[in-house]
Amino acid sequence: MFRFGMGELIVILLIVLVLFGATRLPEIARALGRSIKEFKKGAKEIKDDIKDATNEEKKK
Repeated sequence: MFRFGMGELIVILLIVLVLFGATRLPEIARALGRSIKEFKKGAKEIKDDIKDATNEEKKK
């Protein structure tokens, strides 16, 4: 996957700051955090469903 160094992260943060402004930055960060949380939750549910399905197949 992608690996960002400290320099790249600073450049990305500055670009976001210029595009959206300092007042909207906390709102955007919260929305991004919620999105990541929902994505991880969905991925975990899919993983659990697959695990349950394979366990049911092993019992048969």
